[in-house]
Amino acid sequence: MHFTEMHRPVSINQFARDLLTGTYDLIILDMLRAGPAYGYEIRRRVFERSSHTILWRDGTIYHALRHLERQRLVTSSWRIPKTGHERRYYQLTPRGRRAWMERRRQWHTLTATINKVLGP
Repeated sequence: MHFTEMHRPVSINQFARDLLTGTYDLIILDMLRAGPAYGYEIRRRVFERSSHTILWRDGTIYHALRHLERQRLVTSSWRIPKTGHERRYYQLTPRGRRAWMERRRQWHTLTATINKVLGP
């Protein structure tokens, strides 16, 4: 099953889309653990780390980043890299790091529980 949003080479069902949507915040917080990153970079990392399965639209990533910023889990600032144009970089706040740890713990507990219920 392919979770790509932009060009759907394989049909994705609503159940899988709903599951993925519920993980946006956790995935972005996880991508920012290593340090600041801009939206397209986060999107690219998710695509690569998911073995080219999850490809978010630009609107998806920026909507989620604004949501996390409103919760004060991330902050952003404009930076000009050595090469290229100005980009908005996002980084975890201390509150965001704590939220990442708690949500990750909850994710592991939930998936372990669901796997027990569903069985092999």
